[in-house]
Amino acid sequence: MLGELRLPEIPPPEERARAEAAAHHGRLTKPAGALGRLEDLAIWAAGVRRHPRPKVERSVIVLAAADHGVATRGVSAYPSDVTAQMLANFIAGGAAVNVLASHAGAEVHVVDAGVRNSALDAAAHVAKVREGSDDMALGPAMSRDEAAALVERGIACALEHCAAADAVGLGDMGIGNTTAAAALTSALTGAAPAQTVGRGTGIDDARYALKLGAVRDALALHAPSGADPLGALACVGGCEIAFLAGVAIGSAAASLPVVLDGYPTTAAALVATALSPGVADYLLAGHVSAEPGHRIALAQLGLEPLLDLRMRLGEGTGAALALSLLRAALRIPHEMATFASAGVSTAAAELRPES
Repeated sequence: MLGELRLPEIPPPEERARAEAAAHHGRLTKPAGALGRLEDLAIWAAGVRRHPRPKVERSVIVLAAADHGVATRGVSAYPSDVTAQMLANFIAGGAAVNVLASHAGAEVHVVDAGVRNSALDAAAHVAKVREGSDDMALGPAMSRDEAAALVERGIACALEHCAAADAVGLGDMGIGNTTAAAALTSALTGAAPAQTVGRGTGIDDARYALKLGAVRDALALHAPSGADPLGALACVGGCEIAFLAGVAIGSAAASLPVVLDGYPTTAAALVATALSPGVADYLLAGHVSAEPGHRIALAQLGLEPLLDLRMRLGEGTGAALALSLLRAALRIPHEMATFASAGVSTAAAELRPES
């Protein structure tokens, strides 16, 4: 079923680099393990980057936007026009992700993966093969060929635009895309829609009922499953989700850390790992959102989020914050003294952090 896709080879992380990174952390002036997940991050990144002491000097947040046909059912508190309006805001640098990416020293690479309004395409990276998706509750969101093309364009974006980066964050924008994320999460994990559908933009009970009904109808109509991830993506996914799945695959093939944001980007990661299992070793969960299905998707991927700030914005905001932490974690082995260089007794190395 994957013959329709051209997927790059993904090498496993380098264990020698991980081992050298762990050994170096053991020589730093601190009790063993005292920096907790910051140490874990540095050791994980060493394997991913195939270097015992990598750096994050340049990072990119790939922010893909697209419209969703299911939005016409009233599943969001906002109209579909907001997708294009926010695309303009990202390009102008006025969105939350622009602020947080600047703080993290990251570039925001804005991609039109399927926005119906093309007025801004001259200022964005255009990757769309169609003007948004169709209503998944009435028919497939897109064709298999279109889904495959979007994944391949995401792979190409990662290999061409992100190849010079040290880490890649994923961001999304699309009114209705948590509906697609919920449907994909149910399809690829087996969780019931009542577990995967959340309040998204803060919808009331009436809109929540519409959203839940749309996901249930789409799943009943298409019966998507993890046995055919490309088919599931085509039937109940979204254009930006397809593109970001490709970015995850391409970034992993380039031995780059892939930092996830919220629910739609994690749904994209579910698709990516179903298509190419080796991607899983390159994923980092930036945060856990307020969407209940996000926890289910993260559990399926075996990922523990770095942050829980009750965020539910998307855009790549959680990925930007996590990139700041990753950058901090990777500075430690470069700049922190060892016991030998600082003249500190190595007996301190046997200490354990407080429980």
